[in-house]
Order: sequence, then structure tokens, then C-alpha cells
Amino acid sequence: MKTSRRTFLITSVGVASTFALGSKAAFAADAPKVAESDPTAQALGYKEDASKVDKAKFAKYAAGQDCGNCQFYQGKPTDAYAPCPMFSNKQVAAKGWCSAYVKKA
Repeated sequence: MKTSRRTFLITSVGVASTFALGSKAAFAADAPKVAESDPTAQALGYKEDASKVDKAKFAKYAAGQDCGNCQFYQGKPTDAYAPCPMFSNKQVAAKGWCSAYVKKA
């Protein structure tokens, strides 16, 4: 009987973790995209296209910096959009930029 109970528990934990991870991925994919008109986006100078950053206003910006290679970007390098904690986990464009940019280690 112990083998059956152990097998059941191991299987249950595996299934539960699969659902938990799957729902997290689904939640991230359903998160809204940050609009440039969003007050937080405006405060941080967020642009969906890093090449359109106002370099006079945001002197910190340098070519090659974008959300996809920022420490805060919570997606894979190949994801076009991914959550960012700077924007309450709304999705930002991988090719975007904001003044909170920190190069990924």
C-alpha cells in the first residue's frame, strides 16, 4: 500500500506543478501590453521602439540598449513581448526601452 500512496503523491505533485507553471505562462501571455501613453510609461520614457527614444531628454540611452537585454525583462530573448516589473508585470516590447534599463548580467 505504501508504494501506491507514494506513487500517487509523486504523480499528484508533478501534475499540480505542471498546472501551476502552465497557468503562470498563460497569465504572462494574457497580460496587457504597456501603452506609451500610460502614466508610468511616460514617466520612465518608455518607447516600444528603442530607436525612437528622445536622446536629449534621456541622455542615459545608448544604442543597443533595449528591453530584451534588460535585467527586468522577464521573457526569453526570442519573445517579442514579456512582462516587466517596472510596469506592474504588463508586457513590454523586446525592442522597447525605458529609463529603468539595466543591462542583463
